[in-house]
Amino acid sequence: MFALDLDGLEQTSARIEGYPAALQAALGAKADELASALADLVRNDKLAGGVLNSRTGTLADSITASVTAEADGVLASVGSEGDVKYAAIQEYGGKTSAHEILPVKGKALAFVVGDAQHFARRVEHPGSVIPERSYLRSALEDMTDEILAGLADAANEAWESA
Repeated sequence: MFALDLDGLEQTSARIEGYPAALQAALGAKADELASALADLVRNDKLAGGVLNSRTGTLADSITASVTAEADGVLASVGSEGDVKYAAIQEYGGKTSAHEILPVKGKALAFVVGDAQHFARRVEHPGSVIPERSYLRSALEDMTDEILAGLADAANEAWESA
């Protein structure tokens, strides 16, 4: 007859059972930290001259980070929220259609061409081709190694403390 006696089986089983909750907590905390860092990189580098130059700060102000933890994982997202109409076309590029520009606050538009100021009741804009100026995806690419290392470290720390 063969008999096997395992020391520490109960402790190992308890550790394994506690690992999913510890892992989710550790990954959630690390994802929150990394998402905030990514949003800061977008605001303070990519939208401050790294990719786009800030005019009003509206796009930078619209950048948010959020983390959602669920039973099957942790989801972190960084993006533009709100009514910033040009956010997507700057990120991905695209075309605007021809359109008429009319004055909003007065009876005429005022603009400078060369050294001369001009006035018009309306202007026919021919449309534009906007090149891709990725501020979100390029920031994610810049932080990919840091994000992967941070999540791996969080998982290892969770295992050690479980």
